Amino acid sequence: MPKETAVYTHGHHESVLRSHQWRTATNSAAYLIAELRPGQAVLDVGCGPGTITADIAALVEPGRVTAVDTSRGILDRAAAAASERGLDNMEFAIADVHSLDFPDDSFDVVHAHQVLQHVGDPVQALREMRRVARPGGVVAVRDSDYAAMTWYPEVAGMREWQELYDRVARANGGEPDAGRRLLSWARRAGFTDITPTAAAWCFATPENRAWWSGLWADRTTASVYAKLAVDGGHASPDQLTEIAEAWRAWGEEPDGWFMVPHGELLCRV
Repeated sequence: MPKETAVYTHGHHESVLRSHQWRTATNSAAYLIAELRPGQAVLDVGCGPGTITADIAALVEPGRVTAVDTSRGILDRAAAAASERGLDNMEFAIADVHSLDFPDDSFDVVHAHQVLQHVGDPVQALREMRRVARPGGVVAVRDSDYAAMTWYPEVAGMREWQELYDRVARANGGEPDAGRRLLSWARRAGFTDITPTAAAWCFATPENRAWWSGLWADRTTASVYAKLAVDGGHASPDQLTEIAEAWRAWGEEPDGWFMVPHGELLCRV
């Protein structure tokens, strides 16, 4: 069976989880919410720390949500998030999206947020998500697009960050500009009834500008991404420090504005 060939560029450093734990169904899966109904069976692929997953579980109770990821440690975090919210309709398992260990037609909804940009074969991943979705169900995917990210003002070092991230992600086997490619991948995976949309995160208030710039500054020097950048010969530690400083400088700009665009698809089965 196909196996994952890409490396997860971000890892699960605290600076990464700081971002992931901020995500909710409202700010990261609004395009899907109208499709959710009590009693549905849902598969959440690449659930991470489980904040979006828990929101979905609350919306489909008494239905069940199966949350899968590639790391037992991150699944334990997701389980803790569910427990904190008193949700007992969630279960957790390690899985490879290229070869899901579930029977055909198992779920009403199959969801993946920021997953396809990190896998070795996104078309095969979508085929598997389609296989385990029931007729009449929906596969929902959302991914950011790094080349389309934009900010103001232009601070020295920020373009170097964007170019570096692109190099590291591609060297790891991923596609950092997945958002614009989702429709193409879904069509190649066999979907014909597709609703494509787009949405964005915007970081521009003093509070969320400081938060966004701070987590990226820390991620640039202390996360798995930083190690991959150095070990892969893409940047030196000094260069990473300079890029982190650029992030902090941008975060201090009173006019600072940053947009993260996402492609989204609802694929009917």
